[in-house]
Amino acid sequence: MYKRLLIAFLLSLSHLTMLAQSALPAGVTPANFHLYMLAGQSNMAGRGTVEDTDKIPHPRVWVLNRSNQWVPATEPLHFDKPAVVGVGPGLAFGRQLAAQDTNVFIGLIPTAVGGSAIDAWQPGGYHEQTKNYPYDEAIKRVKLAQESGTLHGILWHQGESDSKPELAAVYEQKLTQLIGRFRQIANSPTVPVVVGTLGDFYVEKNPAGTQINAILRNVPTHVARVACVDASGLTDGGDATHFNAASARELGRRYATAMLKLELAKP
Repeated sequence: MYKRLLIAFLLSLSHLTMLAQSALPAGVTPANFHLYMLAGQSNMAGRGTVEDTDKIPHPRVWVLNRSNQWVPATEPLHFDKPAVVGVGPGLAFGRQLAAQDTNVFIGLIPTAVGGSAIDAWQPGGYHEQTKNYPYDEAIKRVKLAQESGTLHGILWHQGESDSKPELAAVYEQKLTQLIGRFRQIANSPTVPVVVGTLGDFYVEKNPAGTQINAILRNVPTHVARVACVDASGLTDGGDATHFNAASARELGRRYATAMLKLELAKP
């Protein structure tokens, strides 16, 4: 009985691996397929209005879709809340990286979950809104993606759900621990991590967001190979919570600039 279960499990893993690799173009290898994890809550997932240009694929930017298949990346990348998901920073990030190095392919791994607090991003953490285990599901997807490529970086945009005085007080400790756990995915203590601040529009209506932003800006001072991109000057889509499409794309480009600097710097 045990042997049959083991064989079934191994066949299942093999099937998932084939799914992840099946759609990739010729010439893609683990060495030239650079993977980036997109994690956090709704502003990483994206809530901007999708336009025609967002549906045009780049030949070297791919995304691991909901079915764990590699497909050309177009918006929306995420699927956390299908009724509202839209443009986020991930696609603009991937396009800019691809433009910087024409010898590589970019693989985006969407894992963000709208409305998720940082407590949902720990082993066994549960998110009631989506009936999802954000951290556990993210780990599964990243490990599957690593069958096809090499993890080169992690993007994190989250904090709105923790913008309460009692939660903000412990946010830095939890984020530092989370970065350490994420790095275990790649079995590397130096994989670059870029975090992003909350939008000005959100902080204006929620003063505790100022404390979260201060923490995000401070993390690179005590955690190696971490950068923080500033969302200052970006605008919302009318709800004082989510970046509009143009701002989400600009945020993605800021993430890309910061990521490239970390990758070029020696560990």
